[in-house]
Amino acid sequence: MSDHALEFTGPDPVVRFEGVQELAADLVVVPNRSVQLVPNIGVIGGSEAVLVVETGLGPRNADTVLRFAAEYAHGRRLYLTTTHFHPEHAFGAQSFTGEATFLVNRAQADDLAAKGEAYLQMFRGLGAPVARQLEGVELATPDVVYDDEYDLDLGGRVVQLRATGRAHSKGDQVVTVPDAGVLFTGDLAETGQFAIFPWFPPYDTDVSGTRWIAVMRKLAATRPRVVVPGHGDIGGPQVLDGVLDYLELLRDETWRRRDSTVSEDTIIKEVTALLVERHPDWAGREWIATGVGCLCSEHPSSEDADGTEATA
Repeated sequence: MSDHALEFTGPDPVVRFEGVQELAADLVVVPNRSVQLVPNIGVIGGSEAVLVVETGLGPRNADTVLRFAAEYAHGRRLYLTTTHFHPEHAFGAQSFTGEATFLVNRAQADDLAAKGEAYLQMFRGLGAPVARQLEGVELATPDVVYDDEYDLDLGGRVVQLRATGRAHSKGDQVVTVPDAGVLFTGDLAETGQFAIFPWFPPYDTDVSGTRWIAVMRKLAATRPRVVVPGHGDIGGPQVLDGVLDYLELLRDETWRRRDSTVSEDTIIKEVTALLVERHPDWAGREWIATGVGCLCSEHPSSEDADGTEATA
């Protein structure tokens, strides 16, 4: 998969704790500060336990997240979950071994077991800053694995873990705190950047644009008070609306050109120009091409399109 690696050009992907945001009582987010390969990290408390959402990239980042969470918990039991298996979200879980109960959905656990080592090698090839953070990574095995739904009682607060089905990855999971109206989406939603399509044929083709759209429709219909995206600024339900609008536009513009039998290279050029003009300040322009490639494969005329409706 290293032949398809994308170049890392940002500052060192280090989790920093300046500007921690309190979203509700006993619920904070460590923001990614728009730093590439740093996720937004959640710490959600109840009377008896605290749940950490995401680890950061590698054990050094995760060590600092664990220290922050342990201080925040003040002796309460610790849990860890991750929204999907990609390295900046989950490849620090080893730091929590023996300190927290690590729980994820089954499809994500399967992704980690099947593709974790390949993604580790691919990300190490992105450049020295990333490779440094991934030194000493050992892929952790979850302590608890659920199929579709899991309600985690933290003591006076229940957090809902829900597998969405295949979208950004095969094993996406969202985390909802109903009493606070807060939704953690992982990379199903970003702000200030184009949607991340990890479309690397023939190595990894699990991302699905059509299923992603269906998932976003269902999430947008829930109208959470606060949306914590995988990367970028925290917002309200308009974050979900914006991602859905973008994905539908990407699909429509790709498929309209595919209907006229334009070559995929031409589709990429034309759709990229249109979307960059529409969103000139967004980062991650390289993901437009992979998104086009994915959606070309899902065009109704494609041999790869199966017509299956997504679940969320």
